[in-house]
Amino acid sequence: MAFQVPSLKIGQLEINPPIIQGGMGVRVSGSGLASAVANEGCAGIIASVGLGGFEYARASDFVKINNEALRERIRTARSLSKGVIGVNVMVVLSNYEQLVQVCVDEKVDMIICGSGLPLDLPKLTAGSGIKLIPIVSSARAFSIIYRKWKQNYNHVPDAVILEGPLAGGHLGYDFKQLVEGTAPTLEYLVKELVDYVKTLDEEIPVIAAGGIYTGEDIARFLKIGAAGVQMATRFVCTHECDVAESFKQAYIHAKKEDITIIKSPVGLPGRVIENSFVDKIKAGETIPFKCPHHCLRSCDPKVAPYCIAKVLVTASKGELIDSFVFAGANAYRCTEIVSVKELIDELKKELAENL
Repeated sequence: MAFQVPSLKIGQLEINPPIIQGGMGVRVSGSGLASAVANEGCAGIIASVGLGGFEYARASDFVKINNEALRERIRTARSLSKGVIGVNVMVVLSNYEQLVQVCVDEKVDMIICGSGLPLDLPKLTAGSGIKLIPIVSSARAFSIIYRKWKQNYNHVPDAVILEGPLAGGHLGYDFKQLVEGTAPTLEYLVKELVDYVKTLDEEIPVIAAGGIYTGEDIARFLKIGAAGVQMATRFVCTHECDVAESFKQAYIHAKKEDITIIKSPVGLPGRVIENSFVDKIKAGETIPFKCPHHCLRSCDPKVAPYCIAKVLVTASKGELIDSFVFAGANAYRCTEIVSVKELIDELKKELAENL
């Protein structure tokens, strides 16, 4: 039976169902997941952070190794899919500009940028035709990006992702609000951004992200003005997700009370699944380390209690005694590993039934 669902249109790109798979680093969403998602009509996203084996390399090779790894992942994804393939590049990365250049060289369909304001992204991608999509946590943040891009480059964002407080990973909200559950809801934030975009001269699709789990959730945000959604957590528990099996099992075995907020060395709160390592962090323990790479501009190795890059690399390998996994607020709802096709088919069916 065919189910009619609306497309997310970003320029000439048509994404149906209207789902962008969230970029998950380190080494969680690579070419395997992105290509499988793209083959189902959605946008498959490779997370560019820490793809290369930099943990074994000399500091001087940090940029080159990660550039080559990203290039290889993009080409592999392209060889496996003719669908929409994009890359998530965090602005806070010290090699942000170099990773963007790889995306330009490889002609990806879209670049998604969060963890900072990508105020110079149009300059870095000039003439490429790549769709540029910032991730923001408020209409105010988007207004800054919009005005700067238009004023400095006569360019406007091709779409915008509003990531709410229920997302996994690093979050652009106040730590206390997240812990107490008093941060603005995604519904409120999306409505505010949709209303702001309506005042502009251009039509810019608003994409809702953070805590979206079912097709019914997708329908709800389409009804309040979003053009599509970004989903990450649910894609972890797929066969095609590029991360280790024990990482996926951490989601499967998590209970609601296991999803917790921590303070990250990068200066932002983060949502993770509780384990013994997280308990140590919360107790104030430090794990001394040497930092030859300085991979994040916002991280001060002299005062950081542990190396977030090392922790996430270790987690991606499934070694969870000395690491933790980032997860969205609904990660505990994942109960089985399914194929990307099965997941997308389920979401399409639920979406059609709730429109």
